[in-house]
Amino acid sequence: MSMLTTRGRVLPFSEKERTEEETGTLESSLLQLIEDNRRSSLQLREKTERSRKEAIRHAARTADLLVKAVNGGVEECFVNEKRIEAEIRSLAVTVARFGKQTDQWLAATHAVNSAVKEIGDFENWMKTMEFDCKKITAAIRNIHEDQ
Repeated sequence: MSMLTTRGRVLPFSEKERTEEETGTLESSLLQLIEDNRRSSLQLREKTERSRKEAIRHAARTADLLVKAVNGGVEECFVNEKRIEAEIRSLAVTVARFGKQTDQWLAATHAVNSAVKEIGDFENWMKTMEFDCKKITAAIRNIHEDQ
């Protein structure tokens, strides 16, 4: 048997193989642990990245739904505003038409009042003329009777 030195002591050849096997096993175990750690870190990083992307996707979806909800109300207000503006324009045209019609009615009423007044004036003039004619007739009769 040959002898080897390990940390100051000499080992028989069979122990050397066992030490190399143990060292190989220890090395491979350490390498396996490092590889497992690297693999689990990579998996954890991938899982974190997937979770982050999913959270971003959910946040974007939530933001879209909120925007749609707000825009729905705004759109309804905008449609109502346009409808009200159209109704206001329609009512303004109607008011203007009624204003013209009222002016026409006032003019017609004024004309009728003037005509009635003229009729009243004419009637008064006629009564005055009738009274004057009666006075003249009475005066002529008196003169005629006196002669």
